[in-house]
Amino acid sequence: MKYLGAHVSASGGVENAPLNAQAIGANAFALFTKNQRQWKSSALTPKNIALFKENCEKAAILPQHILPHDSYLINLGHPEPESLQKSREAFLDEMQRCEQLGLQLLNFHPGSHLNQITLDQCLGTIAETINITLAKTKGVTAVIENTAGQGSNVGFSFAHIAQIISKVEDKSRIGVCVDTCHTYSAGYDLKSETGYQKTWAEFDEIIGINYLKSIHLNDTKKEYGSRVDRHESIGKGFLGIDFFKRFMKDPRFDNIPVIMETPDETLWKSEIELLHSFE
Repeated sequence: MKYLGAHVSASGGVENAPLNAQAIGANAFALFTKNQRQWKSSALTPKNIALFKENCEKAAILPQHILPHDSYLINLGHPEPESLQKSREAFLDEMQRCEQLGLQLLNFHPGSHLNQITLDQCLGTIAETINITLAKTKGVTAVIENTAGQGSNVGFSFAHIAQIISKVEDKSRIGVCVDTCHTYSAGYDLKSETGYQKTWAEFDEIIGINYLKSIHLNDTKKEYGSRVDRHESIGKGFLGIDFFKRFMKDPRFDNIPVIMETPDETLWKSEIELLHSFE
């Protein structure tokens, strides 16, 4: 069974996110637990936490099907010590918020070297950051999202992600989220039948399918191998509808959160219905 949802608004409080997910017919969802464009945010209150859990029960959505996303400001591989420390503190806060809400996953972009350090140094710093954070938290898995490879971002190659994981001490609390738009833009051919099977075989061989914890299910506005991150609505981009039909019939992606970040939120309800019709 596929657990499908979207990255819904938590405006007015995190407790509103599960209700927003329920309104679009989702049985999974993503959210920001704080303002994603600010370094500091108000702490979650006991009321926020209690209502969030209560509303998840009302919406019949389980913690393992909820995928919080950390702030866009965080760069876990930052080359400058002061900025790295700021990112590490913010990432720890994100993990602790997940703990408070009883959630099991935190999705994050790995980071950027900003053309100031080598790729290997950046990947090593990211792994070190994850190790520091896992040691200070419990129960939450750090989920690395693959990137499209824009600018100096790392993580567009499965080999980058495998290298980070190899240096993480607690392998039981590290995982991967594959974004389908990013994957195609990074040069993995998910579109053709042959390319689709090859991509997932490569993922299993290089990273290991056991590390796959979630999917960001998006079409793309940009061509194959463009290294540009521009999401498109389901079936309206270069991936095309046949990819989504193939994906929905693939049992490898059952029982994990499959989250849309498609640009037109007025379509989310109908997109979820369409995707379920392909199962």
